[in-house]
Parts: sequence; C-alpha cells; structure tokens
Amino acid sequence: MLQTIGVGSMEELLAQVPEGLRAGELAWPAALTEPDLLAHARGLAAKNRPLVCFAGGGAQDHYIPSAVQALVQRGEYLTAYTPYQAEASQGLLQAIYEFQSSVCALYGMDVANASLYDGATALAEAVSAAARITGRHKILLPDSLNPSWRGVLETVFRAKGEPVFERVPCPKGRLDAAEVEARLEGTVAALVVATPNAYGLLETGEVLAEKAHAAGALLIAVADPVSLGVLEAPGAWGADIAVGDGQGLGNALNYGGPHLGLFACRRALLRHVPGRICGKTTDAEGRRGFVLTLQAREQHIRRERAASNVCTNVSLCALAATIHLALLGPQGLREVAELCVDKAHRLAERICGLPGYRLRFEGPFFNEFVLECPGPARRVRDALLKAGILAGIPLETFDESLGNSLLVCVTETRTEEELDRYVAALAGVFP
Repeated sequence: MLQTIGVGSMEELLAQVPEGLRAGELAWPAALTEPDLLAHARGLAAKNRPLVCFAGGGAQDHYIPSAVQALVQRGEYLTAYTPYQAEASQGLLQAIYEFQSSVCALYGMDVANASLYDGATALAEAVSAAARITGRHKILLPDSLNPSWRGVLETVFRAKGEPVFERVPCPKGRLDAAEVEARLEGTVAALVVATPNAYGLLETGEVLAEKAHAAGALLIAVADPVSLGVLEAPGAWGADIAVGDGQGLGNALNYGGPHLGLFACRRALLRHVPGRICGKTTDAEGRRGFVLTLQAREQHIRRERAASNVCTNVSLCALAATIHLALLGPQGLREVAELCVDKAHRLAERICGLPGYRLRFEGPFFNEFVLECPGPARRVRDALLKAGILAGIPLETFDESLGNSLLVCVTETRTEEELDRYVAALAGVFP
C-alpha cells in the first residue's frame, strides 16, 4: 500500500503527526491459531462479573423478547442501510412507515421522522428547529434535564454560538412554574421539559406548555417511550415537539450504544422536521407503495441549506423498536410500564425503612428515584458492586451538592429476589 501511494515508509506516512501524539512501538502479541484465539476470548469473557442492574440515567435494562432479535438479524434487514433509491426498498420503507406510525401513536403527535441517532441528538435537532421556526435565539433548559444530554447540546451548538441556553434551576428536583414564567421573555424560542426528568420525577407538562405558548415560545417535551404506557402523551398536554431515546424499545444496553432517537411534532411544523420521512402513496396501477417524501429538505439535495447535516435514520434500531412495540401492543406496553412503576415504588418504600435513607426529592416518579444515603453514594456503589449489584449512579458526578445522592432505576426485569438482595446489601453499608 505504501508503494501504491508513493510513500517510502510508515514513518514518512506519519511525518505530519506530532511526535508526542504517536503511540510508538505497539506490543502486539504473537499470532494465534483459531482454536487458541477462541480459548483466549473465552478466558477474557470468564473474567466478566454479571451484575444485577439498578442503574439508569438514560439507558435502562428492559426485557427484549427473543422474536425481536430473531427478526432483525435476518439478512434482508441486517444489511440494509438508508434507502436513497426509495422505490427499490419497499420492504425497508414499509418498516420505516410503521415505525413512524408507532412513534406518532406513542407521543400523540401528527408527524414523526424515520429516527435519529439517539435521544440527545434528537433534542439538538428539536432545539435547532425551534430557533428556526420562531426566529428567536434563547432556549430554556431545566437543571432536571439529563446532564449528558445537556452536554451534547452545548457541544453541538458551541461553534455556532446560537441558540443560547439558559439554565433553569430545579432545587426541588422539578421545574417551578412561577420561575419558568419569569424567564419566558420575548427572545425565548422554546422551553424544554423532560418528564420523567433526570431524577425520575414527573413534571406538570400542561401548565408549563400553557405558559410557554402564552409567551410565544414552543414547548419541547423529552419523554421516555416506555413511560408512555401509563403516562399521558406529550401531544395531549400541549407539546409542540416531542423527542425521546428509544433504547428501551427492543434495543439492548450494548455497553452504551447504538441507541435510537425519536422525533415527533405537530403537523404545522412538518417542513422543519430533520431527517427522512417515509410516506404512503399509490402507483400508476393503484397499488400501495412507500416513498421518501419532502427530500428537498435533506443534505443530499440542499447541502448546506438542509434542515440538518448531522442527522440520519438508524433503520435497524428503528426496526427493532417497531417489532418490539408490535409484539407488546398497547396493553403489553401498559403492563411493562405498570411493572416498572410498581417495583420502583415498592423498592423505594422498603429502602426508606432503613435507618438514614430517604428520598432526596418529593413528588411522583416513574421508575427512577434519587436516594439520599447516610454517607457518600460512591461508598454505596462500591460496596454493592462486591455483592454483584450495580446500585445506581452517584449524582455527585454531575452535581457536587448531591454527593450523598444515588439515582436508582428499577425496570420490569428486576425480580423480587433481586429487590430483596438490594435492600439487604444496602442495610450493611453504613452499620
């Protein structure tokens, strides 16, 4: 390869890379035969300790029916990417159309796109659309928004300088309507409301939407799709744009990715939706067909004038979510959400019966809650790791004032025996 490109050596090829950034000599192990390599891999895998997961914070351990993986791993799906030649991809386009329909039903919205990378980038697209629609430059971000998502927003828009983000404090874990109203002046493009929020608490969405609209701003809802099995859809309480992360719908934790971004909105905002939209039509003979529509907004046609140049659909993850929702149905999704609520509340009640433990915030929550411990939350995490339990997320990582606070997540997958183990292990941390 060096000869083909006209370079004499690897050193010459890398000459423009500063010396301090080079790795130097790599200590490659000796080559292995296939049986030896498999034995080595099994040895590495055996070092992994299975943990019972009570951590959330944007990725949750939900059950995935076997049928989901069996179907998405079929060759015609697994090898598919993005249908630029739309007419030749009718099966994939139909799957996207079904996905969009499912998202609209979940979020109570008129329009959904073909998916985005993850929830955080979906929120970035919603923020960009809101600024474009209103012609305003300020976005109100609550402190109750997932801090990782907030970091994504700040990174995406740092170079542009707009929109400008204003933090809204949430000392009690939720937005205060009066505080929000005081900040909703004429330059605010949108108010972001996460419910459930980063602390698992539910916000008063309808009240906040009324105040945002009275000030001429849009309301962007961030909602966990699993929670919508029991909670009112954002479209029903007044959201203009709704986004979420679809990891909990048929997509495994996968050490942090890939995830799935959900984006839906009111029909009036259709032309500001980023990414691909699949529509249903009929051909010249009256047969049903599917097409990519409104492509004039997209980067492969409009280039720098596109609605977005950092969006695409993640078809395989979206297909997994579609199959997952179809298998569950509305009643199944409701049952999953009810199990999450029931188990989370029962665990929280039992923990609060231990000396020194209490809930950090008051108010209704879905399946995550913030636990205030008698001492450092990191001590709890480390102690429970030894018992094979991932206890939760110490919140001092994001806010030093929450040094004794642990974010705990309970999904439908946690058993009664696992809840018992958690409580017993917790009781021995601060004797």
